[in-house]
Amino acid sequence: MKKPESYYQQSGVIPFRKNGTKIELLLITSRKKKSWIFPKGIIENKLSPQQSAAKEAIEEAGVMGKVFKKKVGKYYLQKWDGICEVKIYLMEVDKILKSWQEEKIRNRKWVSVDAAKELIKNKQLQKIVKNLDKSDFAN
Repeated sequence: MKKPESYYQQSGVIPFRKNGTKIELLLITSRKKKSWIFPKGIIENKLSPQQSAAKEAIEEAGVMGKVFKKKVGKYYLQKWDGICEVKIYLMEVDKILKSWQEEKIRNRKWVSVDAAKELIKNKQLQKIVKNLDKSDFAN
């Protein structure tokens, strides 16, 4: 079923934390297929793509932090009889919630950047992770 045009503009974050000199990314499972992804959703009315993505991170992954201004990539997915464009930003996590809105339907896991490349099955999302550079994590 076709949705309003605004549904096809989405944003998401790659939540990360620094563990010494290593960068760890937070993956979550998708609702249906239980594949590893990052939090994302519709860009909500009156919110910037970054603000909307931060809201999704709280709801889907139970994490809060600073979303970087610069987009690190975008990918497309087929949904609701159309194509969604998903803009992706980095988010440095500074708070991990013990419980969150979607904890009963999603798992979350901190992994190395290399492990994330292996666990993510979506080729477009995998490419965004592969193209990340150490300098991207410095804001």
